[in-house]
Amino acid sequence: MAARKRASATDTAKPEQEKPKSETHQTESPIRPAKYPTIIKFFLIFSVPYFFLIFSYYRIEYELKKSILINLLVSFIGFLVTVSMIPVASKYVLRRNLFGYDINKKGTPDGSIKVPESLGIVVGIVFLVVTILFQYFNFTADSNWLVEYNAALASICFMILLGFVDDVLDVPWRVKLVLPSIAALPLLMAYAGHTTIIIPKPLVPYVGLEILDLGWIYKLYMGLLAVFCTNSINIHAGLNGLEVGQTVVIASAILIHNVMQIGASTDPEYKQAHAFSIYLIQPLLATSLALLSYNWYPSSVFVGDTYTYFAGMTMAVAGILGHFSETLLIFFAPQVLNFLLSLPQLAGIVPCPRHRLPRFDPQSGLLTGTNDGTLVNFFLRQFGRKTEKRLCISLLVFQALCCGFCFLLRWLLTGWYK
Repeated sequence: MAARKRASATDTAKPEQEKPKSETHQTESPIRPAKYPTIIKFFLIFSVPYFFLIFSYYRIEYELKKSILINLLVSFIGFLVTVSMIPVASKYVLRRNLFGYDINKKGTPDGSIKVPESLGIVVGIVFLVVTILFQYFNFTADSNWLVEYNAALASICFMILLGFVDDVLDVPWRVKLVLPSIAALPLLMAYAGHTTIIIPKPLVPYVGLEILDLGWIYKLYMGLLAVFCTNSINIHAGLNGLEVGQTVVIASAILIHNVMQIGASTDPEYKQAHAFSIYLIQPLLATSLALLSYNWYPSSVFVGDTYTYFAGMTMAVAGILGHFSETLLIFFAPQVLNFLLSLPQLAGIVPCPRHRLPRFDPQSGLLTGTNDGTLVNFFLRQFGRKTEKRLCISLLVFQALCCGFCFLLRWLLTGWYK
């Protein structure tokens, strides 16, 4: 979860209610402006290879390329809307006492600032509007993909709702593990794709089959993947920009992977599956970049569980319906490592505090790793004390390296593994 201390309703609600409206409005301070230079850097790093593959390296059919570009255009509009809506929504959540204090700045002036929380709701709503409007340009009424597309959006919408409920009600961990499986039900019920897996070539002589139909077990796997992706983004957190930053890196890798698969394939159905994934990930990336412009260090807003659940579910849905769940899990390698480090505390074997965050020294401005089982603390224990911004950048570079390793691994195993 984010590095914050949630305000207590009993501590803050009554004094705010006793103030006249005019006085409340006067005490509200505007959030810091969007950090456009940071967003431009993120965009350039990941967009250059993506556009190179689309426009130069691969010969993609005109109609398919046209759909991708239309989706890109509506995603850019979603970016502009999100950037403009976050400051407006921040005022409303502050009035309802949905704010937190940045624990990693405790003891400094920034540590006493009320930071508006749960701004992931803005990203989720804009994402849904953009992806729903895109149907008008791409899907016909008799499209075979329309049912699964709407089922995917229903699951994502369900997850946004449950995430916001968690932000407001502070749901216990054991319940959080169940929420994604409930949200995935619309997708699982509407899924009409294959339930088969390709047996790796080295194992074919031992199994005796090249293709194995898993049936209902495959749908169970889909549900578990949704549970993992949503919760893994949620627990790999605690730094300004980390939750949104890791989503931006993974989403960019997913887009590049989809374009590579479209360009290398001659199967129309296979191409459409990966294009389907692009239609979901481009709006996710655009709206996430808008949120990152406010959430990057020093953070002006907190994303809340609403965003982490929404982002995880969207990427899980894209991986499931794009039929690249194995690749998706390799993209999530840091999240897998963080989960394994967290497992003793999540299982109750080792005591688990509410905030498993590093210790902050207000004098030096550096973070020191604790013995809590998170990748954030592991990095600090291994590489020494760092500032919050430097630590976040290190973790995002590690995320990008894992995604790059995935592409290298696929290239090395092509023709031998499958």
